[in-house]
Amino acid sequence: MLRKRADFLAAARARRQATKGMVVQARRRPEGHTALGVRIGYTCSKKIGNAVARNRAKRRLRAVARELMPALGVEGWDYVLIGRREDTIARSYDALLNDLKYAMKKLHADRSTPRA
Repeated sequence: MLRKRADFLAAARARRQATKGMVVQARRRPEGHTALGVRIGYTCSKKIGNAVARNRAKRRLRAVARELMPALGVEGWDYVLIGRREDTIARSYDALLNDLKYAMKKLHADRSTPRA
């Protein structure tokens, strides 16, 4: 799990994919980094609402990530899931699952082939 501000800032400078229910930021950790596996961080700004609303949004993001990231996360990458105003809380769980699947597919799409 990501805890340090520097890790969140590094992810913010890397790849990003927005969906209706969340924003997913992803970055490959530099060579020689000691952490193993996939690391995930969660954040929600005060635009989401009060502390109760922000915590609920983060709980929903954690639940979605817990279900999908073991299969979709890439070893050696850091991910930050950011809640979006009203949509993270109001969207159905299945819609959030689809949002994360879509974002992960786009983030790890082969960028070397040009679009037709």
